[in-house]
Amino acid sequence: MALLKSLFRTTTTKPSLPLFRHIVCISNVPGIENKVYSGPMSPDPARKKVTLTQLSQMYRKSKPITMTTAYDYPSAMHVDEAGIDIILAGDSASMVVHGHNTTLPLTVEEMLVHCRSVARGAKRPLLVGDLPFGTYESSSNQAVDTSARILKEGAMDAIKLEGGSPSRVIAAKAIVEAGIAVMGHVGLTPQSISVLGGFRPQGKNVACAIKVVETAMALQEAGCFSVVLECVPPPVAAAVTAALQIPTIGIGAGPFCSGQVLVYHDLIGMSQHLHHAKVTPKFCKEYARVGNVINNALVEYKKDVINGSFPDADHSPYKINQTDVGIFLNELRMLGLDHAASAACEAVKNMDTSNVPGKLQVLAN
Repeated sequence: MALLKSLFRTTTTKPSLPLFRHIVCISNVPGIENKVYSGPMSPDPARKKVTLTQLSQMYRKSKPITMTTAYDYPSAMHVDEAGIDIILAGDSASMVVHGHNTTLPLTVEEMLVHCRSVARGAKRPLLVGDLPFGTYESSSNQAVDTSARILKEGAMDAIKLEGGSPSRVIAAKAIVEAGIAVMGHVGLTPQSISVLGGFRPQGKNVACAIKVVETAMALQEAGCFSVVLECVPPPVAAAVTAALQIPTIGIGAGPFCSGQVLVYHDLIGMSQHLHHAKVTPKFCKEYARVGNVINNALVEYKKDVINGSFPDADHSPYKINQTDVGIFLNELRMLGLDHAASAACEAVKNMDTSNVPGKLQVLAN
């Protein structure tokens, strides 16, 4: 607990739920009571915008919180329609979207593109944007500036930052004091793989387990509204969850957290390539194998194009006025384009008889 004492010598009160309410007030996330700036509320309670106030209520009622990543408009729409509570526009996009081996290469400009796309696709969930590696570590001012960009330019409701070193906790506190809601992240922090020696679980011995607990408590004291626990043993996650008065969101941390998060591409089985199968985390449950469906659809499309069955008459909806066909053909001949006129004439006949497969061969002659 020395870490807590050294960072917050002037803090004498125990972290409590009023702290959570304080964050709700200073955050830019509109509470459910805010009817001046947020506009009319949806008549369907299930479609109301998720806010920190609602998350606090869910936490107090021990109602599990659901969270997934999303990186673009389509994935955000799917997550929104599923009724997921929180979307993380995560720096994991570096791996599952951009094809890098780590999260480190993603830039803030790339992150902002993902954030804006997600914001256009999802209206109900609370939207959280990751602070990319190298955009907040230098100083608290840098952390605040990057966080402000994630909200202003990325249209997010909150930010997430990794780690719980003294400087990181101070940065989190500064971001909160700037009026920006912060989600913490402890345990395995992928941006720190250079120090960790790879994607390795944390908290597997006594010293490391206590460090996870203390770090999470320090982030709570800094004002974080929630903490992600990644790749820690379930008893450690249970201890953190019991020690905190804010929600914990587990990923590879067992069933004793306040909520769970998974990467979108992993949980729907987006990529079925053998390499991807080797690097998919052991803790991830595949709820579908969408990658196979996508691959099969692409193969069928290629076959249909090659054999001429696509597009058929049903998928060739645009018609030239029948009275204009003859004029069009005559104009082509007057231009000396007899071959083009013949091809157009044959196309009219083929479409009229739905004999579309011969179209490609006719036009190729």
